[in-house]
Amino acid sequence: MAKKELQHIDLKSIQNPEFLKGMSYPELDLLSEDIRKYIIDVTSKNGGHLSSNLGTVEAIISLCKNFDFTKDKIVFDVGHQCYTYKILTGRNLDTLRQKGGVSGFQKMSESPYDHFEAGHSSTSISVATGLAYARDLSGEKYDIIAFIGDSSLQNGLAFEGLNELAQSGHKVIIVLNDNDMSISKGVGGLSRLFRNFSTSIIYRKTKGAMRHVLKGRFGRWLLVKFTRIKNWFKRKVINMTIFDNLGYSVIGPIDGHYIRQIDHALVRAKKQSKSVVIHLKTIKGKGYEFAEEDTEGDWHGVSKFNIETGEIATKEATVSWSSQYAVLLKNEMAINEKIVTIVPATGHGSALDSLFNIYPNRVVDVGISEEHAFTFAGGLAVSGFHPVISIYSTFLQRSYDELSHDLARMNLNATLLIDRAGLVGNDGETHQGIYDEAFLYTIPNVTITMASRSSEALSLVKESLCNHGVFAIRYPREFFSTKGDEVKKIPYGSWKVELEGKDTAIVSTGPLTMKLKAALIENKKDVTLYNAIYLRPMDKAKVQALLKYKRVIIYNPYATKEGFANALESELFANKYQGEVIVKCVPTIFVKQASIKEQREEFKITVDDVIELL
Repeated sequence: MAKKELQHIDLKSIQNPEFLKGMSYPELDLLSEDIRKYIIDVTSKNGGHLSSNLGTVEAIISLCKNFDFTKDKIVFDVGHQCYTYKILTGRNLDTLRQKGGVSGFQKMSESPYDHFEAGHSSTSISVATGLAYARDLSGEKYDIIAFIGDSSLQNGLAFEGLNELAQSGHKVIIVLNDNDMSISKGVGGLSRLFRNFSTSIIYRKTKGAMRHVLKGRFGRWLLVKFTRIKNWFKRKVINMTIFDNLGYSVIGPIDGHYIRQIDHALVRAKKQSKSVVIHLKTIKGKGYEFAEEDTEGDWHGVSKFNIETGEIATKEATVSWSSQYAVLLKNEMAINEKIVTIVPATGHGSALDSLFNIYPNRVVDVGISEEHAFTFAGGLAVSGFHPVISIYSTFLQRSYDELSHDLARMNLNATLLIDRAGLVGNDGETHQGIYDEAFLYTIPNVTITMASRSSEALSLVKESLCNHGVFAIRYPREFFSTKGDEVKKIPYGSWKVELEGKDTAIVSTGPLTMKLKAALIENKKDVTLYNAIYLRPMDKAKVQALLKYKRVIIYNPYATKEGFANALESELFANKYQGEVIVKCVPTIFVKQASIKEQREEFKITVDDVIELL
């Protein structure tokens, strides 16, 4: 009898996951391959989180097969690994991360299958605990799953959630996606524990030999018995993991790409009366050669790329601001042995890879532990070292208290390299870097700056090392021309006069200042243009000079009004300014996904919008 040919499913026609329940394992394996191809195709055109989604296909298929997420609830930690889930719950990814399209993260307004939203790590266990409390207080019956990556467990919030859930008596199923990576390779004792647990030579050789020797029906039966004895020994005698110590039931580690095995684990977990951890071993980037072989994080989040060659689209004759500051930092570390650079798992994204090799003792990746990064920096600073903390704007939010309490309050010296400041585009609400300027303004002893060109960036990095307390340098997720300009020292706290004219003065911040300057010259506009390199402290002499103009336009397309713009406006009115003040900033909202260009056009904060005011 001829073997039945497996049929491909039209992924774009899927309405809900119900069809999975009637599929055979070979059919599910074919579905896994098709989903991977679709994810690779979509991200090659729209960008997005590639590797993390390729590594979780089978796990999410099994979850959707074994649970009913119209009543059961799943919370994806970060949410950047939920593309397969979106496909299986009836969402077409062709518009992924585009304006008005499907979000790259869970989105409750997008689908009833999405039960929470996050874009930062380590929230899932705390959220799931809250959901479990609510379920049990309401007397309802359904399962709650927290799907979390191993490196997210390094964050204190995950530990707090684990501790509360363990003692609460409310059941949650925690699926641990252990791929030995976060954005870059996982760091810390917990990551080593997971790696050592299943990768020791003795463990692997013994396991392989047992499987080879114990063949046949009796051998398989004996292997099952040995496995149970091994698991009992681990639980009762070794008690080797944090989950065991906290009292969780633990299943695994198991192959996270073997759907049948995952199914069995989920069935066991559903029968448990207390919270259980299912430990999956997965391959980040599985199914795409370039992503599988990536150890640096190049394929974690990608721009448009060529599927066949793996070539990622770049802009010629330009460099990223991240790369520029990385070079400047490397040069300063070469001449100042007191500089210690701290990175919370974003070293690759901020182009700092080479520093880890050049200065292995003075570059510290603390993992996804932003709060720890800042208090750790306080210990370095009080000991006479100069910490440089490289961090994305959106993750800086998590460290507000530590920045205030453990650095600024004691006026300790530290440099903050705030990457991705301003609008970031397609990642949407959770990742926008537009709020840090405003909240930094609420903390005493913090200098806030933003360069418009590379020479200013050099001056700011050098000035930040001159004992000014906490010195923040903001820069956007953009590229700039490699064409050089003259390097001049910028006096601390001063602005530059780029153009001089009558009646109207524009106070502009950041790299778009250069584009605005060019447009003003091209359109022959008779205005004064100030380049506010220092957002705090404010250049009081230039503020006094502004009082003579009939109109002042404050242009800051990299932040909301509540930071520099409000401070300057207040300063003008405190000096009894009688003219008109116009503010052009990002609105104080959670900005939805779109390209940066589309976002600026929507908010009317482009250079052309400023020109139209004149």
